[in-house]
Amino acid sequence: MELDAGRLQSLTDPDLLAKMDIVQVIRDGKTHVFAANLALSTYQRRLAEQLDVEPGAELKAAVEDARALGLPVKLIDREVGLTFRRAMQRLGWWGRARTGAGILVAMFGDEEVGDDEIEKLKQGDMLEASFSEFASHSPALYETVIAERDRYMAARLRQERDAAHVLAVVGAGHLPGLARHLAEDQEEPAGVMGELEAVREKSGFPWMETIIGAFLLGGFAWGIWQGGIDVGADLLLQWVLATGLLGALGCAIAGGHPLSILAAFVASPLTPLHPALASGTVSAFVEATLRKPTYADFMALRDDVQTLKGWWRNRVARILLNFFLTSLGTAIGVWTGGLRMLGKLVG
Repeated sequence: MELDAGRLQSLTDPDLLAKMDIVQVIRDGKTHVFAANLALSTYQRRLAEQLDVEPGAELKAAVEDARALGLPVKLIDREVGLTFRRAMQRLGWWGRARTGAGILVAMFGDEEVGDDEIEKLKQGDMLEASFSEFASHSPALYETVIAERDRYMAARLRQERDAAHVLAVVGAGHLPGLARHLAEDQEEPAGVMGELEAVREKSGFPWMETIIGAFLLGGFAWGIWQGGIDVGADLLLQWVLATGLLGALGCAIAGGHPLSILAAFVASPLTPLHPALASGTVSAFVEATLRKPTYADFMALRDDVQTLKGWWRNRVARILLNFFLTSLGTAIGVWTGGLRMLGKLVG
């Protein structure tokens, strides 16, 4: 089946979303992946409402029929989160920003799915159709979302060569790539899958955090050396206010709890120094802890994110909004505070 375990579970368990622990998602640093999956499910819901067809119904029916007949079911597609993370790693800053904006548009938008998108869905699959607009302009995105999955699924099928009969249920768009890889690939399937599941680890040495930290500490030291403790304290205060206030403002716009806003203010000046102190993650974690989403919030999530009012009404959506807007405010604050510090030092 052209499915991974997560997508199969979402097809067969309508209450899956409601069972999710949003606090654990934030703690594990998977907020971006959760948002991408939410955008995908929102697109599926909009398509289902427009065409009166349940997306993935054919795959669900195939799984149910196989189980009814006592046949083993093998899931051959790569996990969506891995595909998304590999795609983000291969995109540049602009590509990630463009794709992130597209995800937000997909969650906010309520327009009908166009005829071109429907035709692409007939020839491909839901994941491909969801990213088709970006993939057509990005070789890196096309490679990870489409081509790599052809190779991955072919490797999974080659693992089943000892079986007498294998029936593969896949989207029509994958047939040419699968046929080519099945005919030509000679590498060990396990090796191919390991290669395509690998996510590049970040550099062991935190270069960016070190550079920013050196700039800040050096700036404070230079200010003290040039103008005394008062100048150094003034630079520090301006940095804290620029980053803290803008991070807190982002959290406040998201409707954050007062303690979440306070957490954003405290974490924002420290965010550039260490990833674990990221203001968006800290404030969203506090928000999720203080205002834990209910079962009803999860069940209404796919509908609520399609309206502006719903983002602030639904606790899960508001946590995501908190994460993104706090992070955005802090990022603006870092640039603003850094430029003001540089101006004072140069002046």
